[in-house]
Order: sequence, then structure tokens, then C-alpha cells
Amino acid sequence: MELGGIHHVSAITANAEKNYDFFTRILGMRLVKKSVNQDNTSSYHLFYADAVGTPGTDMTYFDIPRAARTVPGASSISNTAFRVKSEAALSYWKERFTQHQVHFEDVVERFGRKTMYFEDFEGSRLMLVVDDGKGVPYGIPWTKSGVPEEFTVVGLGHVTLTVRKAEQTQLVLTEVLGFKKVGSYPSFVAAMPDITVYSTGDGGPASEVHIEERPDLPLERPGRGSVHHVAFRVKTIEDYDRWEELLRTRGFMNSGKIDRYYFKSIYFREPNGILYELATDEPGFATDESMETLGETLALPPFLEPRREQIEASLRPLTFNE
Repeated sequence: MELGGIHHVSAITANAEKNYDFFTRILGMRLVKKSVNQDNTSSYHLFYADAVGTPGTDMTYFDIPRAARTVPGASSISNTAFRVKSEAALSYWKERFTQHQVHFEDVVERFGRKTMYFEDFEGSRLMLVVDDGKGVPYGIPWTKSGVPEEFTVVGLGHVTLTVRKAEQTQLVLTEVLGFKKVGSYPSFVAAMPDITVYSTGDGGPASEVHIEERPDLPLERPGRGSVHHVAFRVKTIEDYDRWEELLRTRGFMNSGKIDRYYFKSIYFREPNGILYELATDEPGFATDESMETLGETLALPPFLEPRREQIEASLRPLTFNE
């Protein structure tokens, strides 16, 4: 019963239109699902991924137009990485980000890999990481984005958790979720502990959680651009049932089983308050749309379909530039 790595990362935007432009026109990802927040159907939920919506490639955003500015701090998912295949890709992205006036920083090495920090228009803290392909397989490049195939984003990389005290967060990763500590690297903040790296599944950036201990920071005040939760991959429905039982027997308050239609989920918070989701790889995003038309219309799971007219009336108009 081993987790397969990162399944998806979900964040908040206050401007779905500009968010769409950034992730599709600049970052070259595919909108594979336009749906609603199933817990608040007056809000859109947008899913960006590789060409076919492979688990482990999707970054999702809840559209909350009145979301305040994020104040970074502890008890947060402070960075989300995206994988590219080569250092040459980083050179390409430097030029592309410059062309599109995207804030980015110089290439630096983290845990033996070349990385490049960047931000979207709302200050989402993101990163490109070079992945040699020896761990979790690459996603399938989306070739209709204008980004050369050899330089495309091929999936999510590691997430960084920033916490005041790391010990309990580390214990949940290792003793409950089955991650293994695989190393560390120096913090980029003077006098702070090394950043520790935990891995599961096939290994590589897509399987990793990096923990940054920052006792000097206040708690994050989340808003636009902040990450709501990280989901980890559950390989089979049988494993999903076992994970629910394990969390219950270990005394973790959790959501219980929730059918999100495109995957099945369980949510719980780790000791520093960060929200985790365990999500199944199956059935996937092509359940209610053809692979060719993913993301083109408002998709609703069957239990919301009878309310489509009401839901569409409650949503603000959303027009993407094509």
C-alpha cells in the first residue's frame, strides 16, 4: 500500500481568466476540466495538466474573485514545482518568461537538481525542476500550446511544506503515509535548518515532499495565489479502502470517503494544519468528455447534473481568450 507520489495541487485564484491565460498560453499546459467546486458550486474549479490529464500532472485552481492577497508564512504549501526534461528547457523558459514579463529568479541547485523559481500574476510561488526521467514517468506533452515539445512541462514535481516545527509533520509522512527520508540540502535562509526531502513510489521529483523548518515565520494568511491542499496518488480502489481504514484506526480526523467522480478522495490535516488529500488515479478526466474535447464545456459530476441550470445561473460569466 504505497502512495505513488503527487496526484495534484489545488490553489486559489481571484481571476480565472488571467489564470487560464497564464497556465495555457504562457506555461503551455492543457485545460483538461472546467468544473465547479463541489463543496461550493458558485465557484469554478479549473484543472490544468498534460495532454491527457495524467494523474500527477495537474495543477488546479478554485476561482474566488474576492480572495485577498496572500501573506506568506508557516503551515503552508509554500512552493509547487513543475518538471522539465533538461537544462536546455530552463534556458528556453528564461527567454519565454522574459518575453511575457513573468517574474523569475536565477537557476540554482536544489537537492542535486537544477531549478528555477518563478511566480504567476498573483504571486503563486512556483518552480521548474529538471527531472532526468528515472523516477515517476513523464506526462504526455501538450503539443498545441506553442511551446516546443522538448521544453514542455511534463508533470508536477515536488511540493515544499514550510512549518515552524518539522518533527510531527515528518512523522506523519514517514510513520503514516510511508514516505522515506532520502536526504537534505541547505536552506536558502541564513541560520535555518537544512531542508529535508521525503520520497515515495518510483522516486524522483514527482514523488517528493520537501520540508522547510522556519520557526521565525508567522502563520500564512492564505488568499489568491496560495495553495489550498496537496493530493497524493492512491494507485487502486483497494488501496483507497485500506487508507481510509488506516487513518481511522490511527485516530486521524478525516473527511471519510468522498467520490469526486474523476477520482475518489479522503482529506485530513497533518499536525501543522496543512491539508492533505489521498486521491485515486482512476477513473480520470475522460469519464464524461472525450479526450479530444477535454475542458471545452462546463463539466458536472452526475450528482450535480440535475442542478445544472441552477448552478450555471449562480456562476459568473467566464470567457477565455482563445
